[in-house]
Amino acid sequence: MLKPTVLEGRARVVPTPDVDTDMIFHNKHLHITDPSAMGRFIFGNLKGWENFPNESQPGDILIVGRNFGCGSSRQQAVDGFIALGVAAIVGESFGAIYRRNAINAGCPLIECPGILKSGITDLSKIRLDLTTGVISNSDGAVVATGKPMTEVQSDVYQAGGLLELV
Repeated sequence: MLKPTVLEGRARVVPTPDVDTDMIFHNKHLHITDPSAMGRFIFGNLKGWENFPNESQPGDILIVGRNFGCGSSRQQAVDGFIALGVAAIVGESFGAIYRRNAINAGCPLIECPGILKSGITDLSKIRLDLTTGVISNSDGAVVATGKPMTEVQSDVYQAGGLLELV
């Protein structure tokens, strides 16, 4: 069964630039190896966002600032969002290693420079088309267009991750 390529959910807007993987998943939790247990520690080291895991809902679409996920190659910083049920991450830009880890895990990433100036507010309802990169608000008006997933990204997403694909 194919995964949806059009996602609808609440926007969770984290405008902070340069959020590194230690802010996303603190190194004091690296002993946790079960991906399903990682979600409760997401943003535990990002001031003002410590309650994100308690406030998150499956299907939320994360909207983030530039250079999101910079820093180390910490896979937990991706797996924690998957554990919470975050449907996709739309960002102005991503750290290179974070981008690769997310793609390999089957987590949809859409790069959309200027997304934070689109008028999307935290908790607003949005729609994201992974094949076109079009992001619209609840009344259907297009508010931004990011770079759509490539064919390879789509294949990995549909398979549930790179290891499942191969």
